[in-house]
Amino acid sequence: MDRNPLDPLLIHPEERGLVTDLYQLTMWAAYRRHRQGVRGVFELWFRELPPQRGFLIFAGLAPALGFLQDLRFTPEQVRALRELPAFSGLDEGFFRSLEEFRFSCDVWAMPEGTPVFAGEPVLRVEGPIEQAQLVETYLLAAVSFSTLVASKAARVRLAAGEARVVDFGSRRAHGPLAACWAARSAFLAGLDGTSNVWAALRLGIPESGTMAHSFVLSFADELSAFRAFAETFPERTFLLVDTFDTLAAVERAAADPKLRFLGVRLDSGDLLALSRAVRAILDQHGRREVKIVASGDLDEYRIWQLRQAGAPIDAFGVGTRMVTSEDAPALQAVYKLVAVEEPHGPRRAVAKSSAGKETLPGAKQVYRENDASGLFLRDLVLPAEAKPPQGFFQPLLLPVMRGGRVVSPLPELVEVRRYVQEQLSRLPEGVKSLENPEAFPVVFGFDEKPQATNPGAGGRRR
Repeated sequence: MDRNPLDPLLIHPEERGLVTDLYQLTMWAAYRRHRQGVRGVFELWFRELPPQRGFLIFAGLAPALGFLQDLRFTPEQVRALRELPAFSGLDEGFFRSLEEFRFSCDVWAMPEGTPVFAGEPVLRVEGPIEQAQLVETYLLAAVSFSTLVASKAARVRLAAGEARVVDFGSRRAHGPLAACWAARSAFLAGLDGTSNVWAALRLGIPESGTMAHSFVLSFADELSAFRAFAETFPERTFLLVDTFDTLAAVERAAADPKLRFLGVRLDSGDLLALSRAVRAILDQHGRREVKIVASGDLDEYRIWQLRQAGAPIDAFGVGTRMVTSEDAPALQAVYKLVAVEEPHGPRRAVAKSSAGKETLPGAKQVYRENDASGLFLRDLVLPAEAKPPQGFFQPLLLPVMRGGRVVSPLPELVEVRRYVQEQLSRLPEGVKSLENPEAFPVVFGFDEKPQATNPGAGGRRR
């Protein structure tokens, strides 16, 4: 394959099959030689909740299913793989199997946007073991990162209450692709818009943006910059007022009778004191309709503090600390084999027993119990073939793929966003607490003793 030092490192859809770990392909070769016809069952779950997290928001399902449905290796890619030293000496049948490969597994998953907890399978793949194994790397990366950002964004949404919140994180994300995935996850978790143009065009997320300090600095004076921008965008101007002296900038803008603007953005300083002073200046000049937007290293904790203190802030722009999930930058997502089925033989449950990384054997189903009012009470993780006890129980793992094809249309992103808010409204308030949240009860097997995680300590299942 051609190598270009100026490659922008954006992944073409046809190349996504190569976004995998080498051992997935070396195992494919060994499976083909020694485990022909064997079927495997793999489950994806999160070992533990990060500190101060009472829940996670499962995200990344739709792009993951799109990857699975279109997954294949082109002849050019197979020719390139032949040249890798790791595959030297393999028979022609291995390379032919890659060229002929089309994903044919069955997949069960929770609906995207579902609140989930440690140890619960959120996705299950059943099919030829080499196929189900191959997709581990991409599924983990897609689901883990999407869930990470969605979970952080959901907390930001909870902290902000009714205030508008916009994703400003593209420039601080861990790469251009991460910026786009983060914009999607943040919106489905409840944010109102994004500064990312790709996400606005491709995903239909409302676009939002103001101006940069560089724009202000390019003019001879601040007011000239404000007038120029307002003339260009008379119906949607938000002024960035902290390039020099914030209060003086607001005073000059508010006093100019010809300057029309919808809002001002505060990007630095004491946001509580500044927002109060700015609100007073705007009101004194009869600009009560002008909104105040705050940004600059915000997260759910800072937003909550500002709201509790009564800061007159109408909207928040959240970036770095959300798209990197700064206080919990990684999730312990795992994708493990839980059952094997030999040709013409029974299914056999399998499990790891190594200390600290134990797994539970067999395919599972997760049932969520709610009370008569709809409030969630607990989750039961049972063998897939088991029946739940009597009561208000809803199975969460639903068939989403049969034979490698999506079984029904997936919901639009705005529908997922509404679903997240509906689901969060049914979680106990203590579980949603930003600090020291209560543990949501999760029961494994038929043991009625809850194996709930301790969110603040990063608890794990079993």
